[in-house]
Amino acid sequence: MSVVERNLSDLLNKPKVTLAALRGARRIRLRRRDDEDLVLTTAARAEQDSTVLGATTRMFVEMMRTPEGRTLVLDVLPATFPWVRYLPAHDVRDFSVELVGALGAAADLDSTAAVAQLITEWRHTAEVHADPELYAALTTDSGEDYGPG
Repeated sequence: MSVVERNLSDLLNKPKVTLAALRGARRIRLRRRDDEDLVLTTAARAEQDSTVLGATTRMFVEMMRTPEGRTLVLDVLPATFPWVRYLPAHDVRDFSVELVGALGAAADLDSTAAVAQLITEWRHTAEVHADPELYAALTTDSGEDYGPG
């Protein structure tokens, strides 16, 4: 079991019982009524996760420095991100280059927020390409000036 779900009130009212759940799980997800849920883990597990993520990212970035690595990444992107099938080929290449750059920076900063944002933005671009009506609406010049963008 990797994640146990509890209410935040469980932690506040029964902290020992709630924290005991970490013995059998990697994380406790604390549900909150009026705000974003929290995730609780041990410092050792958080450090392990960071170490693995950093090592994997560095390997991926180094792999992309070779022509064979770039080809492999372009081959596996559709399995990893099925929505790239809707992107034009040049956009798939651009996405892979931007993803590698963002992953490298994320490892240095110990923050994945920019990577998550990049993936979200490219996924939305694929959504536009997947919907002919939306694509036409967004790429057709209406002749109107909507002001600064």
